[in-house]
Amino acid sequence: QVQLVESGGGLVQAGGSLRLSCAASGPGRTFSTYVMGWFRQAPGKEREFVAAISWSGGITYYSDSVKGRFTISRDNAKNTVYLQMSSLTAEDTAVYYCAARPGVPSAKRHEYEYWGQGTQVTVSS
Repeated sequence: QVQLVESGGGLVQAGGSLRLSCAASGPGRTFSTYVMGWFRQAPGKEREFVAAISWSGGITYYSDSVKGRFTISRDNAKNTVYLQMSSLTAEDTAVYYCAARPGVPSAKRHEYEYWGQGTQVTVSS
């Protein structure tokens, strides 16, 4: 069982930056053995993949819509995964969720076992 808590969301102007954090806790497998992912859900839309990172941090994946603007990273000593977002646009407005799964990075939301409650990101144009 893994508990995930996101933070760092808020209101930002278009072109600005924001860094999201996701802290993991709980018994069982250690954080460093989990693949971590970020997803987002805009109003009226399905939850979509944003980025994922391997347990070591050596492999990362991004959706085409955020590639070059967002960076996923992790600090296994702090049980935390980050999403650095830059050059934000109104289309990035959504609730952002972090998720965890064992195995290899995946863009498929149904393959993630654990989810946080989400943090709202609003980009004003």
